[in-house]
Amino acid sequence: MILVTGAAGFIGSVVVAGLNEEGEDDLLLADHLGTSTKWRNLLGKRFREYVDHAALLERIDRGDFARTKIEAVVHIGARTDTTEPDADLLLRLNYHYSQRLCRFALQKGARFVYASSAAVYGDGSLGFSDDDALTPKLRPLNAYGLSKWLFDCWVLREKLASKVVGLRFFNVYGPNEYHKGRMASVVWHAYPLAKEEGCVRLFASDRRDVGDGEQKRDFVYVKDASAVVRHFVRKKTGGGIFNVGSGRARTFRDLGAALLRACGRSADGIQYVAMPDDLKGRYQYFTEADLSRLRASGFKAKTTSIEDGVTEYVKGHLGRPDPYL
Repeated sequence: MILVTGAAGFIGSVVVAGLNEEGEDDLLLADHLGTSTKWRNLLGKRFREYVDHAALLERIDRGDFARTKIEAVVHIGARTDTTEPDADLLLRLNYHYSQRLCRFALQKGARFVYASSAAVYGDGSLGFSDDDALTPKLRPLNAYGLSKWLFDCWVLREKLASKVVGLRFFNVYGPNEYHKGRMASVVWHAYPLAKEEGCVRLFASDRRDVGDGEQKRDFVYVKDASAVVRHFVRKKTGGGIFNVGSGRARTFRDLGAALLRACGRSADGIQYVAMPDDLKGRYQYFTEADLSRLRASGFKAKTTSIEDGVTEYVKGHLGRPDPYL
């Protein structure tokens, strides 16, 4: 059996779909559905059981899985709001919860693959290498990044990097993110206006050395991210912390133009709006994943360009009545 947390969320649900496509349906899914619409991400998926994320720890503590053979624990679940002001909440959900689940996986002899984040790199002034020697020096820009960085540091401090796999996801976009609200990708937010009016609105730059629309991120299609997760589930030995991105920074202007073209509109329809005050000083102006360590692990699949990824997302999902994967 494979345990997947965050299984009704964005990346987690696409991982579940990928496992199903590979013939794997002996899955225990954990998440917290609440009042959001992410329950729809479970539709059409094959799995043994679903459990609330809090009840999962209770069942672990009771010993409910003492006789269950667990092959892997894929820990994607987290509080992912980069503007969340409650640092204690983020540490409880993203740091302490992860510690307990990691210990459980190791006790079961199960593969532990967890989601870290490119948010650990902060403003990028120290670069984007996933070399372990750099990790303790990193300075995240927000409490969310702190919570992810602390767990990475714990993995290294406890000398677990050879036994577990951490994945630092860069800017992921694609199907099944519809419930994420403000944290959904620019593509999701911009699509309705791009389709109806041929316009995309992006944040203006608040730095003199960066032009409007010239902010750069490493945009990675969610299906590529899922492929990396499944690569490490199948790869049963070795570990480490790995970047997961396209390996190439692209501008938000490029992304907006790709979206407009996918909608059959002119790529000139880009406008700029002021950056919200709560993002100023906490906004990453450049990210680019160094994929050398990931490639050395044996992951050879080609990454999807934003032109191809956005086109598939628009025509295969956003433009359909039922957009879910």
